[in-house]
Amino acid sequence: MKKDFDYSVFICRCQPFHNGHKELFNEALCQGETVLIVLGSYKKAPDIANPWSAEQREQMIRLALTPEELEHTRFLYVRDAWYNNNKWLTEVQQLVYEATDGCDDEKICNIGAINDFPQWKFFFQKNIDHMPHATAIRELYFTHDVAYKKHVHPKVTQWLETFKTTDAFKYLKSSFDYIRDYKSAWEGAPFPVSFVTVDALVVKSGHVLVVRRKGALGKGQLALPGGFLNQDETIQAGALRELKEETAIKVDRAILSSCIKDTKVFDFPHRSLRGRVISHAFLIDLGNGQLPKVKGEDDADRAWWMSLSELVTREEDFFEDHYQIISHFVNKF
Repeated sequence: MKKDFDYSVFICRCQPFHNGHKELFNEALCQGETVLIVLGSYKKAPDIANPWSAEQREQMIRLALTPEELEHTRFLYVRDAWYNNNKWLTEVQQLVYEATDGCDDEKICNIGAINDFPQWKFFFQKNIDHMPHATAIRELYFTHDVAYKKHVHPKVTQWLETFKTTDAFKYLKSSFDYIRDYKSAWEGAPFPVSFVTVDALVVKSGHVLVVRRKGALGKGQLALPGGFLNQDETIQAGALRELKEETAIKVDRAILSSCIKDTKVFDFPHRSLRGRVISHAFLIDLGNGQLPKVKGEDDADRAWWMSLSELVTREEDFFEDHYQIISHFVNKF
């Protein structure tokens, strides 16, 4: 029987793909001849909220679908754009239109919880309150609670159990334990705690100053030099202090201050797994010329100047939203 739509768009993160997602997929397949599964958080460094790459999540989903279902399924990957929703909307639209060869909008429907695309017929997701959220499933998984298995396809369970034998799981498990202990230290606070951090994006001669983290959270990932604001300093002073502490950059503080070209607050509520962390980032443009000497110190085990050409190839190596912060400023230098 011919269906009402040629394509159903199903946007999800699927971290992991669970039975609730499968119910939504089934609804999408009922409405459209082909389901376009748009997997979010593409090219994001792994953490306990996004443990698996888009490619790995596609593997999971393929395991949970029948050969016939797969014949009617295509996978698309989309990056997060927390600070530029229009960029995210544009990328999804472009991916869908390319995948559908410019199909008329009336032949495309959208299955989900939020109607971000009014040009496509929208079907609100079915009530799946009987299913736990993926966050709860991940918590069961990272605490080795076998109860998670009843919420995912048996073949997905096998995939996830095999993943537990990898170094990647060990890293994520360590991060999970760190975050749990970190949050427990603030449980006695009379109200939810918000933290203020500072970051410095220093550019010179087509290069960006980056560090490699050595702390428990995000160990080995790339980041901008920065950290938590001290109680007795201004936000700008804190950014310059952290920059000096982590990179030992051979530039006088007064010169660094005079080269600040822009600043912006990055406050996406879920930008950090530690809780509500609001960062004030500063763009410091040192112009052209010889790159100043730097050295990783304090919370950074390495600091160096990365060319812009290399930067774009290392997107998924960056901590939290630091690549998005760089992307925001990139057209300003």
